[in-house]
Amino acid sequence: MEIQYQEDYIKNTRGIQLFTCRWLPSSSPPKALVFLCHGYGVECSGFMRGCGNRLAAAGYAVYGIDYEGHGRSMGARCYIKKFDDIVSDCERFFKSVCEMEENRERRRFLYGESMGGAVALLLHLKDPNYWSGAVLLAPMCKISEKVKPHRLVVSMLTWIEEIIPKWKVVPTKDVIDSSYKDPVKRREIRSNTLLYQDKPRLKTALEMLRTSYHVEGNLARVTLPFFVLHGEADTVTDPEVSRALYERASSEDKTMHLYPGMWHGLTSGEPDHNVDTVFADIISWLDRRTVGDVVTTVVAPAGMDREWVSSLQDQKVEVPAVAPSSQHRRRRRRFLCGWVMQPRNLSSM
Repeated sequence: MEIQYQEDYIKNTRGIQLFTCRWLPSSSPPKALVFLCHGYGVECSGFMRGCGNRLAAAGYAVYGIDYEGHGRSMGARCYIKKFDDIVSDCERFFKSVCEMEENRERRRFLYGESMGGAVALLLHLKDPNYWSGAVLLAPMCKISEKVKPHRLVVSMLTWIEEIIPKWKVVPTKDVIDSSYKDPVKRREIRSNTLLYQDKPRLKTALEMLRTSYHVEGNLARVTLPFFVLHGEADTVTDPEVSRALYERASSEDKTMHLYPGMWHGLTSGEPDHNVDTVFADIISWLDRRTVGDVVTTVVAPAGMDREWVSSLQDQKVEVPAVAPSSQHRRRRRRFLCGWVMQPRNLSSM
């Protein structure tokens, strides 16, 4: 399918110029709208180009925005003064697209990767009935119990955050090596000068920590249809985070897929055949919620028996193919959206 790619700039309510882009199917009207919420330190036009192209080729109109301080948008590089500002900027832009005359009757889906998963969930929580559904890849929606920082450390850093908010003081390892499995794609990502590859700033780290706690505390308020995907070998965000979302959310229509052996960058860092599998699952999920009847989805528990599956199938409930739990030993250190997580240490954020 032929695709149109377009770019534009808008100004947010704080007067900051933000970059936006869109991928549109040019040979037919779009099936629905998909809005990209990118992760920490990345951007839409290059890093998420493959995602935009694939979804547009499947018939969807895809819209992206670089957050303030990210990619081609203005602002201090990767400085998040208030996480709510990111959510508000996305909401303003996304809803302006939805309210165009030609789009008012179209379904609208959020698509969030890593930190963008938190953005997507917060957009839903701000306006619970507005969005048709969400696709969430390794979302930042909970701090793993293994790596929660001690409250005294958080208190100390909170005390000094207004003194040195932009200081790049949070120690981190190179998350690119841990996120993207394919060495060729890893080199391409590293060469993208629009990506932020420096240490996280203090206030940014604390804002993301607070946001994770806030989203975790509101998981039961999640009611929209969603599809959460996670690599079982992800050492950047623990798969238990996606399990918590799936188990606690009040959504009647929810699906979780775990991919054995896959890393954090499901759509950007895996070998091509793995990326093809992930996008086939995403497009299939979107298609079922754009055309025809929607069915409630569940994840079968480990060790499920055939009678249990048959009973669900008799009720016309879809049971996605979910990989069994990985038996490999996970490293104790993990990363969350760019910095190393260590038990009892905020540098774990």
